[in-house]
Amino acid sequence: MTILFRYILREYLKVFTMCFAGLMTVYLVVDFFEKVRKFIRYDAELLTILGYFALRTPSISFQIAPLAVLMATLLTLGMLSRSQEITAMRSCGISLARIASPLIVLSLAISLILFGLSAVGMPYATAQAEYVKTALIEKKSGLATFKADRPWIQIGNQTLMHIEVVEPDGMTLRGVRLYQLGPDFRLTEITEAKEARYGMEGWTLHRGLRRTLLPDGQLVMGSFLKQPIQMSQTPDDFNAWAAVESEEMTLMALQTYIDRLRKDGYNFARMLTDFHGRVAFPFVCVVMTVVGIALSLRRSGTRGGGLAVGICQALMIGFLYWTTHSVAIALGRSSVLAPLMAGWIANLLFLSFGLYLFLKVRQ
Repeated sequence: MTILFRYILREYLKVFTMCFAGLMTVYLVVDFFEKVRKFIRYDAELLTILGYFALRTPSISFQIAPLAVLMATLLTLGMLSRSQEITAMRSCGISLARIASPLIVLSLAISLILFGLSAVGMPYATAQAEYVKTALIEKKSGLATFKADRPWIQIGNQTLMHIEVVEPDGMTLRGVRLYQLGPDFRLTEITEAKEARYGMEGWTLHRGLRRTLLPDGQLVMGSFLKQPIQMSQTPDDFNAWAAVESEEMTLMALQTYIDRLRKDGYNFARMLTDFHGRVAFPFVCVVMTVVGIALSLRRSGTRGGGLAVGICQALMIGFLYWTTHSVAIALGRSSVLAPLMAGWIANLLFLSFGLYLFLKVRQ
């Protein structure tokens, strides 16, 4: 590692730390004042509220790190240009690729850290934050969902429901099993249905089989095409669960769940899109670094922008990337785009844009 490499890396790390801390502070302050009034109405303790925001930190870091990388790249090269240090480097025959290499190396390291966070740390912290918010602050029981591969919920006092798949809109539950318990908590009836749908008259089971266990030990079986069921849960309850499910699963658990959905013949486009999106998003840090280097040096190969220009460029590019990525993920979840393409297309588009601008820079 040369002296020049260490110098540029040190300057870049200083600016990145400042940008990351600033963005984190702004995000937490806005999020705090947005939620604190609601939490106070539940008479929540201060330590519990602070614990909730501490558990939210990994998820926030995952979202703001790429913007901090882009902002740090633009500002670092801008400051080096204003002090004529890039001009001095170029005069000594140092190439733009060598000048940019410390920035690429650090952004790659940040990407790997974010990938590890997405794979293991963030799902656990997100699940714990949701538990603190729902159970300890809002004091809601919510759905009695065990954090296993397949959910269980309680219907009334004596019935348990087992669900294999929840459709994204929450209107259809697939692979439903109902376990009816007697007053002594003895199993009295098992009902299996291909799916449960929500309509004008409430929930209805479709294409099912009922097994009734009589007190004398006999088993009575019967099938049905359609049967109403009384449930207090609405599609919004299941939709809310489905929306956060993939975020609360590690990448390994999510991959296992996708494999089982594929094997059982269910629609797995939404989960597979989320999987590729979570794998691709951390590496946007490298993409943003390439874009930032190209934008800073595009005019003459040695000039960068000022502080205000760098921040404005970073915010604009960050907004464009987030919009492109969100639209691609939505199209992937609805099977309009292939899940792999939906997860990576935003990275590929912005990387192509950055490389094009970099090639236009005078070498």
